[in-house]
Amino acid sequence: MSFAIIETGGKQYKVSASKILEIEKIDAEVGKVLKFKKVLLLNDDKNTEVGSPNIEGASVEAKLLENVKDRTVLVFHKRRRKHSRKKNGHRQRHSKIQITKILSKDGKLIASAETVKTQAKTKTKVNINKTKDKKDNEKKTLSKQTLKK
Repeated sequence: MSFAIIETGGKQYKVSASKILEIEKIDAEVGKVLKFKKVLLLNDDKNTEVGSPNIEGASVEAKLLENVKDRTVLVFHKRRRKHSRKKNGHRQRHSKIQITKILSKDGKLIASAETVKTQAKTKTKVNINKTKDKKDNEKKTLSKQTLKK
């Protein structure tokens, strides 16, 4: 099992091929291939390579799947006996990526993976007019029947 440790957004992540993870937001288009050059450690099945602080020439490629927002965090400040209170909310932005390739310092491919296709959300349309027409027709037939009696 080969893996790498990369640094992005001030944080370190242990990544392996085809792993999907959320990192700090990256300003890029969805579907674009990203290249991380700050590789701190590479582990192959046979050997481990540690950088000081980075491994020169090593890189990790990833595909940007989507940019998402985290859940809402509420911040509430209250000062006693002063009738002072303040309420704020915050939603942190993240980028969801999938690791596609891990390359060593020689440019040799250590691990690779196939990309996952994100499913497009499809909305179903309900034709309300047809249901209204049926109800209107039922009402008309009921009113005709009551008139005949």
